[in-house]
Amino acid sequence: MRSKWNTRGPGLWARQASFWMILGMAACLISPAGNLMAQDGKAEGQKWENFDPKNFDENSINITNEWMPLAPGTRYVYAGTTLSDEDEPLVHRVIINVTDLTKVIAGVNCVVTWDLDYSGGELVEAELAFFAQDKEGNVWRMGEYPEEYEDGEFADAPAWFGGIQDAVPGITMLANPWVGTPSYSQGWGPKVDFTDRGQVDEMGLSTCVPMGCYNNVMAIKETSEDEPGIFQIKYAAPGVGDVQVGYKGDDPSAELLELVDVMVLKGENLKEMQEGALALEKAAYERKTNKKVYGLTPPCVARKDGMKKTMPEKKETGEPENED
Repeated sequence: MRSKWNTRGPGLWARQASFWMILGMAACLISPAGNLMAQDGKAEGQKWENFDPKNFDENSINITNEWMPLAPGTRYVYAGTTLSDEDEPLVHRVIINVTDLTKVIAGVNCVVTWDLDYSGGELVEAELAFFAQDKEGNVWRMGEYPEEYEDGEFADAPAWFGGIQDAVPGITMLANPWVGTPSYSQGWGPKVDFTDRGQVDEMGLSTCVPMGCYNNVMAIKETSEDEPGIFQIKYAAPGVGDVQVGYKGDDPSAELLELVDVMVLKGENLKEMQEGALALEKAAYERKTNKKVYGLTPPCVARKDGMKKTMPEKKETGEPENED
């Protein structure tokens, strides 16, 4: 799990089988070819989702899922700790910028986020991530371009995009999550070992972070093929999105994050956000290692519908949504 969101945290575990899981298993059927098929048409053991661009329309960039609203111009700031290679604690900070840029991937128009990951005061990763909401309200991760840095120098860019090098988009947030939902692929990028999977772990939780206290919080556990037994736990609050991130298992990075600020950028601040995202895209196109990946994607463009709101109005730049 390469994303900066792969910061795993302690969660509470469901202890009883869900009635709905049992119902879903009972609804499985045998296909004419003899393969065991699940309700959504996936073969048993299939490692990726059945992505179909026909399940998206012109509203794909209006991400209104209550568990992951992405309003253009919004900045989320998370702070916490992580461990260095020498097991020394480091100050950790992640900034998620929801731009008003869009990019077409695998025939679907996507929202572009520009994410910055700092450890010990150093930028260790900058990423462009691409999301789209289908007609049912599921939010899909369509691809990502992460640049990793060591000692301030470019180190790697393990990018993947749906439809390129056998990669398949995955689900970041279900439209109707509930405990007992089978795990789902969050994206399948075999060329860069992106094999993340998520599953709803618990609902109805409460938690407090610097931004405030939240009820009806949902915990989602995530893992990947190359990190068995290690889980990232994301805690999402309705109408807000992720408010806390932690880990479970023997995670060597031991990353912990809490939401410390949410702001809506305007004027020059918004312009700087867009310029930062476009600068990273420019670098992506220019790097020779990306010719067969990012070089095959069309450029980002500004939203044609303007800064359409998908979240309640927030305070101006730099001010937390609530000060209590």
